[in-house]
This record gives sequence, C-alpha cells and structure tokens, in this order.
Amino acid sequence: MPGQLLARGVCRHLLGHGFVCIEEFVPSRGLRIDVFALGPKGEFWVIECKSSRADFQGDHKWQGYLEWGDRYFWAVDEAFPEDLLAPENGLIIADSYDAEIIRMAPETRLAPARRKALLQRFARHAARRLHGFRDPGVAALIGPEN
Repeated sequence: MPGQLLARGVCRHLLGHGFVCIEEFVPSRGLRIDVFALGPKGEFWVIECKSSRADFQGDHKWQGYLEWGDRYFWAVDEAFPEDLLAPENGLIIADSYDAEIIRMAPETRLAPARRKALLQRFARHAARRLHGFRDPGVAALIGPEN
C-alpha cells in the first residue's frame, strides 16, 4: 500500500536521527497513528502518511492525533499537493526508501504523566510485536494489542 511505503521511508530516515518507530500505533481506542517515533531525548513525534488527495480528504481524525506527540508531521510523496496541508504542521517528503524533513513541526511538549504512559505503551507495543515475529503462534495466546 502506498501509505505503508511512505511510512517505511520515514522510519528509515528517522532511524538515522536516532529515533525508533512503530507503525500503526494505537494511542487510544479509535485512533491509529501511521508512524509514532520516539527520539533520543525522549520526545514523541506523530507522523501521518498521506498517499493522495483522496486519502487526505477521507481522514477526519487527524486533529485527534495532535495531543499524542511533541511534534506533528505530514509525510507525503513529492507529487502530493502540499497546499492541502496546514502550514503549522511539520512536513516530510518521503518515498519507500528515504525521506526528508522539509518543515520542522512546532514543539508542544506532552504533560509528564502522558509521556510516561505513552513510553510504557510504546515499549509494550514494540515488545509484543517483536514477540509475535519471533513466535507467530503467540498472537492467539496474548490477544489483540490495545
């Protein structure tokens, strides 16, 4: 899927800056962040990948993601009509192999209690995924991620 290819390029790029990423992270029921990145200083970035105008216009939940990170970015390919995107959000141009941060998102620091809860959720989510890759049969035992 095109959005997943953008996410891969974003994750590769951010890894070079010391970030680790989880794709399709669920911070709260009804929300799914395309790329949730944890930086070397404990900062959280939310990156929403949009592969087309229709993909962007069909997303009515993106503003609900703003409260889950210290910075919020859109990741699009170079053919995407950038004028659709709010200029107050960060902008990343990506393909399936790499990305470039074009516009840095403003920082809005998370509250300490939310940061702690997100860090624990991030760690548990990553560990569950790793366990699932290592032992695919374990998914039936542990149930879905929450």
